[in-house]
Amino acid sequence: MSKMITENASEEFLYSLSNYCALQGFVEDQFGLGLIARAVEEGIEVIKPMGIMVFNIGGRPGQGVCKRLFERRGFHITKLWQTKVMQAADTDISALVEIEKNSHHRFEFFMGLVGDQPICARTAWAYVKSGGRISHALSVYSCQLRQPNQVKTIFEFLRNGFQEVSSSLDLSFDDDSVADEKIPFLAYLASVLKENSFLPYDPPAGSMRFRSLIAGFMKVYHHIPLSADNVTVFPSRSVAIENALQLFSPRLAIVDEHLTRNLPKQWLTSLEIEGTNELEDIITVIEAPRQSDLMIELIKKLKPQVVITGMAQFEAITTSAFENLLNTTGELGARLFLDISDHFELSSLPGSNGVLKYLAGKSLPSHAAILCGLVKNQVYSDLEVAFVISEDESVYTTLPKTVELLEGHTALFSQYYYGCLFHELLAFQLADRHPPAERVCADRNSAKLIGFASSAVSAVNNAELSVTDHKDNLLIHMDVDQSFLPIPSAVKASIFESFARQNMVESETDVRFGIQQLVRNSYGFPCDGFSEFIFANSQLALFNKLIRCCIQEKGTLLFPSGTNGNCVSVAKFMNANILTVPTQSELGFKLVPDTLASLLGTLTNPWLYLSGPTVNPTGLLYNNKEINEILAVCAKYGARVVIDTSFSGLEFRRDGWEGWNLKICLSSLTCVNSSFSVSLLGGLSFELLTGGLEFGFLILNEPTLIDAFSTLPSLGRPHSTVKYAIKKLLGLRGQKSQQFFQVMDEQKDILRSRSDCLMKTLQSCGWDVVGCCGGVSMVAKPTAYLGKMLKLDDFSFEAKLDETNFRLAVLKATGLCINSGSWTGIPNYCRLAFALENSEFERALQCITQFKKLVLEN
Repeated sequence: MSKMITENASEEFLYSLSNYCALQGFVEDQFGLGLIARAVEEGIEVIKPMGIMVFNIGGRPGQGVCKRLFERRGFHITKLWQTKVMQAADTDISALVEIEKNSHHRFEFFMGLVGDQPICARTAWAYVKSGGRISHALSVYSCQLRQPNQVKTIFEFLRNGFQEVSSSLDLSFDDDSVADEKIPFLAYLASVLKENSFLPYDPPAGSMRFRSLIAGFMKVYHHIPLSADNVTVFPSRSVAIENALQLFSPRLAIVDEHLTRNLPKQWLTSLEIEGTNELEDIITVIEAPRQSDLMIELIKKLKPQVVITGMAQFEAITTSAFENLLNTTGELGARLFLDISDHFELSSLPGSNGVLKYLAGKSLPSHAAILCGLVKNQVYSDLEVAFVISEDESVYTTLPKTVELLEGHTALFSQYYYGCLFHELLAFQLADRHPPAERVCADRNSAKLIGFASSAVSAVNNAELSVTDHKDNLLIHMDVDQSFLPIPSAVKASIFESFARQNMVESETDVRFGIQQLVRNSYGFPCDGFSEFIFANSQLALFNKLIRCCIQEKGTLLFPSGTNGNCVSVAKFMNANILTVPTQSELGFKLVPDTLASLLGTLTNPWLYLSGPTVNPTGLLYNNKEINEILAVCAKYGARVVIDTSFSGLEFRRDGWEGWNLKICLSSLTCVNSSFSVSLLGGLSFELLTGGLEFGFLILNEPTLIDAFSTLPSLGRPHSTVKYAIKKLLGLRGQKSQQFFQVMDEQKDILRSRSDCLMKTLQSCGWDVVGCCGGVSMVAKPTAYLGKMLKLDDFSFEAKLDETNFRLAVLKATGLCINSGSWTGIPNYCRLAFALENSEFERALQCITQFKKLVLEN
């Protein structure tokens, strides 16, 4: 423009420019306000926090559109002045008539200067054609950012490659308290997505930051001296209750009637309460009224081993009802989980709460724990996180292991949201300058408490769970299935947009069609109107429900040796009947039909778990012929097959591999036994490159299995924000977006290079390696190290290396976390995941070399 306009340009030329503006890439372009929108966003960047912008706005698009332009960008606006001006005679408004014809929008004109009733563009155009003169409003707006620093952070994020999300951003709120929650969170989310190229690994107990904030809130606002270790985070309150019952597997539990609706139906209909029942897998739940005197009467009569209850509003004010429950359950040796969700306030002036008053003066007895579900927020309905507080070390160290085994972990962004609320409240408070009040130690229990179920103890003790020593930040995690490669900008944009949007309609969060399209294209899996689609926060949460269905059918669950150790451990934890199908190293530890047939012939109600097409942990691929042969054997013997595709989608060596077509395979099978069925289990973190953002799906085609699954209602469902983001990404994949597939090809190239580099390093250090073709991990045998002595003076470690101690030896010597043969199910073969951040991968290679020098060259 500076070249077009000279100092002596005529007024007529300057006036002609006022009727033209190029498209600016904003939704407001369609109303002729694109340049104003651009000016507003550039103004946000430069304006001082308390500064004011003043705009003269022509009112042709209508007052509502003009106001929304500012409000959705986080401004408070005040209309300072308004008048009418005649519409320039040389302006053609036929384009506005076209817009009205193709949309619901109506522009705003007036007949002459005195008319006060607006007319639309079509009427105005007809009026002008008949010789009339029209005018439009001219308004002067004063605009001030309502939360300037946070809004600036949000728009800085959008400017850096996420401009397309700008049209979905809506920072207009009728209620200031909603704005006070949402804007700081969006600013924090923008900062996280901007500063991190990948989503960090968080321990199963919950984000250390989030647990520390919960403990800090309890300390500052309620004077309860807790640490982050006392807090375990769960996806929801109902999940926490079910996990606790599964952990203790009580013969009899009494549960508040308000808290039973999401428990398995079998637990609520079992009547095994007379005498002593030694079968730990039979859990009987009795519903009870919430009123404490009635609850206590039931406890005394029925003598349960676990009690889970809330408190009536009138009883929650004082400590007496809580103390009575503590005393009664303590005397009988019953575990007590007290739910305070209804009485816990995230406020700078939290109300009185008898339970928290008690904990300020006394420590929590070993038999009791506090449960709290966070659902009270004003922005995202049904967004839930729950936490359990315990001061018994055996409980607060074991509960995170149930999360890891049964759920995987709690949705990271839900923790971010509630973490922001806690952070705001803690920032509001002055630091407590007074030492905490002395607390009285809890009385010892007079009766013996129920311990953890033997199946749970055995599974936890033998499972190779995450190393969660947060004090050592130098740990390198080659023992997790998460990808730490850079998250594509499309994924970041979808995540941010899902939280920025307001007033989503159901169709925008309906992922069924996208997943249907994905499984048909990727695996040829048949799914139609009769198929049942079930969604969860993770594929592991769905798998533990499938195990429960298997248990209800009195089935036996078969795992090929060389299966993801987490899946095997959760089956053991739930005390399912399991059997390992042997595999051979010459065949890459893949399942062989003949071996499977010899086992299936000896079983009734067999279930088979199979990871594919990409096998976790080996990274090898089943081809179409191999899966056809396996399914033919299963059809012959009536086995239920669960195909887990969660680790597929990143196949980087496809020579001779053409994918699957399960529809052709299944249609050709003659089922001798009607119980044969194939269920498809999946997660989308590899298919959509979402890293730590998990989404699990399960497709069932067998009616009896669908009915059985419907009796297990406690499943943690993905929030609408997650489904919105996943739907956007499925759309990009379904439309074969060039940008999306280019990033996927780049990540496959990185993984191929990583696998080659890791294999080369391991082989040079005395390992026997099984080459991989896809996924994020491989298996290798530390042949040169087995039987060698290792002594680490700093860690008081001295042992002859074997399968039982090899993982611990590598961890203590180098800080590298891997999985051993007890996790992979292949004797002496370790699992090493290589989808690490680049510098972490380099450190991992150095650790492998360092361990060689320590053991073989020292």
